[in-house]
Amino acid sequence: MDPSQDKSLAYADHHTALTTALSTGKGAADMVAIDFGYVARFAEGNGLVDISKAPYNAGQFRNQFVAYTYPQAMTQDGRMVGMPTDIGPGAMFYRTDMLKKAGVSPALMNKSWESYIANGKKVVAANPGSFLIPDAGQAAQIIIRTGLKSGEGLFFDKSNNVLVDPKNPRFVRAFTIAKQIRDAKLDARAGGAFSPEWTTAFQKGNLATEFSGAWLVGHMQNWLAKDFSGKWASQQLPGNTFASWGGSFYGIPQQSQNKTEAWALIKYLTTNKAQQVLAFKTTGAFPALRSAANDPVFNEGVPYLNGQKARVLWRQAALKIQPLDVNRLDPIAEQIVNDALNSVLDGSKDITAALTEAKNLITRRAR
Repeated sequence: MDPSQDKSLAYADHHTALTTALSTGKGAADMVAIDFGYVARFAEGNGLVDISKAPYNAGQFRNQFVAYTYPQAMTQDGRMVGMPTDIGPGAMFYRTDMLKKAGVSPALMNKSWESYIANGKKVVAANPGSFLIPDAGQAAQIIIRTGLKSGEGLFFDKSNNVLVDPKNPRFVRAFTIAKQIRDAKLDARAGGAFSPEWTTAFQKGNLATEFSGAWLVGHMQNWLAKDFSGKWASQQLPGNTFASWGGSFYGIPQQSQNKTEAWALIKYLTTNKAQQVLAFKTTGAFPALRSAANDPVFNEGVPYLNGQKARVLWRQAALKIQPLDVNRLDPIAEQIVNDALNSVLDGSKDITAALTEAKNLITRRAR
């Protein structure tokens, strides 16, 4: 089986099984791992222990962690349901050989989104059969996740008002840039990460750039782009933006019979610097613990990236990512926005109509 499909299935199955266990009160482990995309969903009921309260008092460790992690684990009513362990600071990966062939400097590729598109056209023209990016929608996802005002989540504000709107510049810009990429035929139309099309484009070496979390390098060197070692490099995202790709938390189910031991293990895995560095060395999981990212290993070159000291860039990005308030309806809103974006990319709706419809659908679901 394609390892990518195996991974994504296992990921979904894990969270589905966990949903069942938490809702039925049976079958969960004493300690569970949760991806940040599922935190709001699991926080809804009371299936997970509030670790902000005694005897856990997780708040005492807050200043030891990258700033944006704690808010991701908090519910709207102030409970904390997970302890951060790893993060996915975003990076722009690019093929140095393809850019060179086009006479385009890396700095032009991330100066702004407009510059990314204009110079991306040159890169694709100089490298027949290549694509600038796996899917145009990826640019929209980054823009939606950056430049948020204080008190805003991705799709809702603190008062549960829907932010998706044809008058909201964040969504309009996201859709506009993605549409420009699609219309210029710069993307491979590969859909989401780990789709068969995405995997094939990577393995064939047809991609000039990719936006992802720092953890992607592990996949690239192990199976995704093994043949292109030394040809990829990393830099910050376009337009001075900083975004996060995932991240993991450890939580304690209410049904656990060994909460004290579970907390001791969670505390060790998340607040012990040596353990966080070890996890990074073995799996590429970028530490949420700030002191771990100051380990000398972060100043070493990354062999796959031709010896580039990319971890220093990832650490800078991690410190600049803004916290996002999570809402239990985020997964639903995200699906509606993605559908709206696809209707714009395939030309069946204009941006105003698509965002108006998305706003109405989300408002209906949020009642």
